[in-house]
Amino acid sequence: MADVALTSSGSTSGKMAKSLVLPIAVIALIVMMVVPVPAFLLDIFFTMNIVLGLAILMASLNTFRPLDFSSFPTVLLFATILRLSLNVASARVVLANGHTGTDAAGQVIKAFGEFITAGNFAIGLLVFLILVTINLIVIVKGTGRVSEVAARFTLDAMPGKQMAIDAELNAGLLTPEEGKLRRELVTRESDFYGAMDGATKFVKGDAVAGLMILAINIIGGLIVGMLFHNQSFVGALKVYTTLAIGDGLVAQIPSLLLSLATAVIVTRDSSGHDLTDRMMRQLGGFRAWWPVSGILCMFGVVPGMPSTLFIGAGMISGAIAMASSRAQKDQEKAVVDAGVAAEAIEAENEKDGQLSIEDVSSRTQLLLEVGYGLIPLLEDDSKSSLVTRITGIRKQASRDFGFIVPAVRIRDNLSLEPNGYRVTIGGVILADDRVQPGKLLAIQGGKSNVALRGEVVKDPTFGLDAIWVEPQERARAQAASYTVVDPSTVIATHFNQLLRQNAGDLLSQDEVQALLDHVAKSSPNLVSGIVPKVLTLSILTRVLKLLLADQISISDMHRILECLASEKSREVDELVDAVRVALGPIIIQRVCGPKEALSVVTLDPGLEQIIVQNSRAAGTGASMIEPSLGRKLIESFQEQSRVLAEDNKPLVVVTSPMLRRDLGVLVRQAAPDALTLSFREIPETKRITVVAVIGSSD
Repeated sequence: MADVALTSSGSTSGKMAKSLVLPIAVIALIVMMVVPVPAFLLDIFFTMNIVLGLAILMASLNTFRPLDFSSFPTVLLFATILRLSLNVASARVVLANGHTGTDAAGQVIKAFGEFITAGNFAIGLLVFLILVTINLIVIVKGTGRVSEVAARFTLDAMPGKQMAIDAELNAGLLTPEEGKLRRELVTRESDFYGAMDGATKFVKGDAVAGLMILAINIIGGLIVGMLFHNQSFVGALKVYTTLAIGDGLVAQIPSLLLSLATAVIVTRDSSGHDLTDRMMRQLGGFRAWWPVSGILCMFGVVPGMPSTLFIGAGMISGAIAMASSRAQKDQEKAVVDAGVAAEAIEAENEKDGQLSIEDVSSRTQLLLEVGYGLIPLLEDDSKSSLVTRITGIRKQASRDFGFIVPAVRIRDNLSLEPNGYRVTIGGVILADDRVQPGKLLAIQGGKSNVALRGEVVKDPTFGLDAIWVEPQERARAQAASYTVVDPSTVIATHFNQLLRQNAGDLLSQDEVQALLDHVAKSSPNLVSGIVPKVLTLSILTRVLKLLLADQISISDMHRILECLASEKSREVDELVDAVRVALGPIIIQRVCGPKEALSVVTLDPGLEQIIVQNSRAAGTGASMIEPSLGRKLIESFQEQSRVLAEDNKPLVVVTSPMLRRDLGVLVRQAAPDALTLSFREIPETKRITVVAVIGSSD
């Protein structure tokens, strides 16, 4: 116990010591402005200031996204205060001891001053002014403008980003924990760019202060040297100008480094790629370097031009173009080789004219095929890659369905168009669509007056109007209330919807037996008393398949088995109805919270009675809803689904138990994610709000 107490005490002491570092440093900076600082300490502090500037610049260059250096605005503030404190301290020393010579303010200021003046203080002064002008007019002004625009667009895009996160949560692409982290990231991003918009004002003020301090040091030095130390005008001007230039330069070099670091932070994208690698790839395209080589060679043959220099540069540019072209061809060849490798192996195996059973059968229940143009989406190692998303969808679907979803096989298919993809479940092709790699899909959720340029398509998942736009249009599209997603998200969302709509096709007797074995560990009598004594494994499997077809989870197998044990009927449809009643509260909580009222759409009682009477007249086995009426009902359900979607509510249709199955087929055609319930499936304690009655005015 004593060791534990000692460790805890040591840890607490360490944390307290760390927490005191920053307050002590700030107080020291303020004291430095008031208390005289010896020249040798100024040398140490100026050297540390240059080291700090270099460290900040290198950290900025090696971050993968701006938020990786989220403390940059605060670091920039303290670095600026440090530099200004050093300027005040050095100005005191220069004015007080400048008459003794150029080494009065320390060796660092002397070295920089004599190096830049090179015996002519006028040249040194002009060089310093040029350096400050470049920093102030070019770098600082441009950085400030970029920060201002980035902050405005980031804040305007926040609602669209929140909608995109909500859409991915609803589609099952994100877990609640991941959604929370994404929302925190959006908030941090807006805070960061808002802070950067203000932090750039520190850099601008620092550059202006450098000019003013230079002027004060020169003018003040002339006054002090001539009036108090009897120096000549030329002598005082030479000494104090050299010291002022050295002092200004040793402060402006870190200022220039911080300005560059600020510009790097605010101008880079948030893709998470290495900046050096991204720039080398984008600047290394052979299509750019061939014209450069040709133009330089043309300059080289113009009379009067330095031919050797220009022609040499042209030859180097040509070599870069050839190397880039060769690298791109190798990459394309690797993609094609990856696509035909499987076919080559199969051809080698079949050269004897013999086939095996593996060649003509498929054990893959879930298959996602992509064209060769989408192979980079599979090779991406980031968390947003297509493979990672599909893996996450399978895990989440397994938790939601209540059984282990079979593994998903992802492969390339050269028979597809380059940007096409295909989803196959149980050997049946359910989707065949295309995306545009390198672009973003802007999905229009409502009316917008902003026109985006790009290819107009339909979102493959929800059938909404959408446009493929360039990446730089993301902020503009999000500000216009578009939901913007990348190609991997489009494919993953579509796959998730198809998986949930066809979950029943993935359940086999082997999976059902595995579920029974699991339940038998805790309730052996329950399982042995039902299967096979009351129900066969095949009948139980059919019941569970129909539940999954209605997107009802079978995770609560205890409740399902207890309900089936109490039923006398052995008809599959009647067993499904009984289980749905038992699972009613679980089904409803999927679309409605426990304290919320359930918004439902119903059929007019008169219309229901007519449907039932027509079904009885038609005889057993006939559909209860005739085709013409079915089309009208589908249109009505589609309209109600659109109305409810504006309030972010799903379509829930409540009808009599006799009509639930036939009406559910029509409801799923109108809205695949809609829910059809019978009156018996709604708990008596659940509040209901009827938002529409279909057929009441017909």
